[in-house]
Amino acid sequence: MDPAALAATVAAGHRLTAEEGLAVLSTPDADTLRLVTAAGRLRREHFGNTVKVNYLVNLKSGLCPEDCTYCSQRLGSTAEILKYSWLKPEEAVEQAKLGIGGGASRVCLVASGRGPSNRDVDRVATMTDQLKAEHPEVEVCACLGLLKDGQADRLSEAGVDAYNHNLNTAESKYEEISTTHTYADRVETVERAKGAGLSPCSGLIVGMGESDEQVVEAVLALREVGSDSIPVNFLMPFDGTPLAGTWELTPLRCLRILALVRLACPDTELRLAGGREMHLRGMQATSLEVANSLFLGDYLTSEGQTADQDLAMIADAGFRVLGAGERPGTETATGQAAPWAAVSPQASSPQARTAAPAPCGAAASGDAAATPCGSPASAGSGCGCCSAESVSEAVIEASAGVPTGVEPRIRRRGAGTAQAPNV
Repeated sequence: MDPAALAATVAAGHRLTAEEGLAVLSTPDADTLRLVTAAGRLRREHFGNTVKVNYLVNLKSGLCPEDCTYCSQRLGSTAEILKYSWLKPEEAVEQAKLGIGGGASRVCLVASGRGPSNRDVDRVATMTDQLKAEHPEVEVCACLGLLKDGQADRLSEAGVDAYNHNLNTAESKYEEISTTHTYADRVETVERAKGAGLSPCSGLIVGMGESDEQVVEAVLALREVGSDSIPVNFLMPFDGTPLAGTWELTPLRCLRILALVRLACPDTELRLAGGREMHLRGMQATSLEVANSLFLGDYLTSEGQTADQDLAMIADAGFRVLGAGERPGTETATGQAAPWAAVSPQASSPQARTAAPAPCGAAASGDAAATPCGSPASAGSGCGCCSAESVSEAVIEASAGVPTGVEPRIRRRGAGTAQAPNV
């Protein structure tokens, strides 16, 4: 397969076939960056050099009656995650505003469970109304599970812009992933959202033991369902879940999967989601050549790298945050916007930059030891991928034939806690 020729045919209107998708996933490691370059031309054609920043607010954590094997919030999970019922509307709005201050143009309001009651839908409607009163330009995406009649319409009337409900995997694999609901149930909810005028957001999780054929099947199904934005999650194998200890991804395979999505859906928002730090590792910035969107900071039940690191990564790779205004004095010597250009004016001040925590690997006053990956070394926050208490035992030996990875770090800050989120 010639990646450049394939990308050119897609740019001319060709729809990627299943056979071509399998060829993409079969690209040798040595040719994968050529594939990324080819798919990246489609990304830049439709999205330029912008990266859309999204922010998650976990409205309700754990306590889920569904048995999805990948999920730390599932029925029977012994993962030591935060568990709490619904945040108050004012708490949720305050959390969302912190993400907006960090550069997010979309806020995702997420609640665990099979699906919302009508009262739950009204809660989210109230949150949306309060949030949009202060930030009318911000998109709100709700993710509440399986929807019943009329609920999507109620969310749309309240000003919700999008609804997330991932297909997660191929229909041919779905019974291995969940028995408490079906693949058809998920498709039906996406269709309900579309019917109410909500932008459909639906994606997948990779690394759960699916074959190449099933990855292609899932991606083409997302194309057929008409998803406007496709989040790609990379399995985080939480202890206490059936998929604990599952490590099937390498950074280069992750890049091939992202390239597949871009070639199948060239003008669709492609979002880096949970597990990107663990599985893409040093290829995260490279993946932005294909993906044009990411979640900022932490996820639902795990900690991601810090928001400062995310924004620096975007800027260092020559991209800019979608919707972030340029401010005088934020240009570096190379002409790239500084990573704090998308944040509040206070954050771009010399004093704020001087006071920022020392990165991992740098000697910080009072720190017993630096950590190795670039996250702040101060007071127990860490990046979620290499803090002192999560590295040594979590790294799986590459010599054993398993990709080197780091165990998920349970989220202990942000919504539902007394600690501020890392944005």
